[in-house]
Amino acid sequence: GVDLFLFHPHTDPDISESDLRAMADKIAAAGLSVGSLVAPVWPGTVGGSAFGSADDRKNFVLAIEKACRISKILNDHGVRKSGIIRIDTAGGVDAFLEDPAGNTKKIAETFREAGKIAQQNGERLAAEGEICWGGMHSWKAMLDTLEATGMPDVVGFQADLAHTYLYLMGYNAPEAALLQPGYTDEEFWPAYKTLTDALRPWTIDFHVAQNDGTVHGTGSHDKTGRHCPADDPNGKLDIAKASTYWLQEADKRGIKHICWDGCMFPNETLEKQGTWNTILGAMIKVDEAI
Repeated sequence: GVDLFLFHPHTDPDISESDLRAMADKIAAAGLSVGSLVAPVWPGTVGGSAFGSADDRKNFVLAIEKACRISKILNDHGVRKSGIIRIDTAGGVDAFLEDPAGNTKKIAETFREAGKIAQQNGERLAAEGEICWGGMHSWKAMLDTLEATGMPDVVGFQADLAHTYLYLMGYNAPEAALLQPGYTDEEFWPAYKTLTDALRPWTIDFHVAQNDGTVHGTGSHDKTGRHCPADDPNGKLDIAKASTYWLQEADKRGIKHICWDGCMFPNETLEKQGTWNTILGAMIKVDEAI
């Protein structure tokens, strides 16, 4: 199936019900389903920073309302049977670090407000661990944000193998690094256990991915984890083994599907059948490993 990004040029956040149902019909006709939805929480879409101005935070919550309208239609249609609504704090690291404690409090308030709307609509929200967002820029900051929000049944974490690799390295927060460059395999897995033990209880959605240890981004998504092809020779992760650390007892946390995130691939790569065969092969290995 597919996870959906709720903004242009993908899915219009204000799409009419008839157009959305027509799209759902096409997806269902191909024997596919819809999973998680990405809410348009960023400035320049619908939303604004979760620790920004009053208007920013109001727009953040509005983005969740729009996502919930779409999720309800897709659920009623029958094409969507699993998944969460993905969010970020949508504010930069530098702005966050001007007042970490105060901004964590603001994020928690915004996330709780958004969480109430999600809960009223039978949905859950998951923050994807991208290092470019303040209050999510390290594994410790992410944990602080989730704990401050305090809605474990509604607001959780979306673990992406590429992004969380950079948590290990402390790319945007050296003080939170669990590994140093040049680490050995013997050092890697205990560090990975520390990371996953901390965030796994909050993990309600999962992205299979590969990372070569570099960062990549454009615009507001600057310096975030680079997604690589599943068979990239420079890939740092044993995808299947790493996934088992995150997906222990996944069913108890309501995870019913996993997603491949390869959003940084050029279209010519995505239009090759071989790319998808490799991706599906990697995902099947994950499924078998758990």
